[in-house]
Amino acid sequence: MPTFELTHAGQFLATLAAVVVTAYLFARVEVEIEGDAGWAANLPTWRVEDHPLLDIFWGGRAMTGYHAWMFSFIGVIFHFPLAFMGQWSPQLEARALGAVMLFWIVEDWLWFVVNPAFGWRRFKRELVPWHKRWFAGAPVDYWMFGVLSALLFWYAY
Repeated sequence: MPTFELTHAGQFLATLAAVVVTAYLFARVEVEIEGDAGWAANLPTWRVEDHPLLDIFWGGRAMTGYHAWMFSFIGVIFHFPLAFMGQWSPQLEARALGAVMLFWIVEDWLWFVVNPAFGWRRFKRELVPWHKRWFAGAPVDYWMFGVLSALLFWYAY
């Protein structure tokens, strides 16, 4: 049976396209779930608001049951192709982790873009209290995970 295989550049571009499409679809789902109340503010879920580890690992945001399950779900989804194909290597793991990081940046930004209660013009520090640290017009997480994602993709491809 003949197979079709992309070049490394083609694989990278296909990965980027898949991440953006997946992030868009998930952002639409989250807007339907959360509405105008970001970071699960109005959802019936448990919340941990104050803990020293939240500043280190969660950008100072609350840890919620909603986010614990969603972050876990997305991590599994991005690793599913490795399980499906029965393959693993450090480079494939770097692709999966880089894609997860890029996904969360794009998905979070698209949540604002597609949300009728926000729009990209309202994507500002003073209007988004759950993103506590900003730099150059974007949450610090975007910059940090953007660099980490780029490094992981560089290693992977």
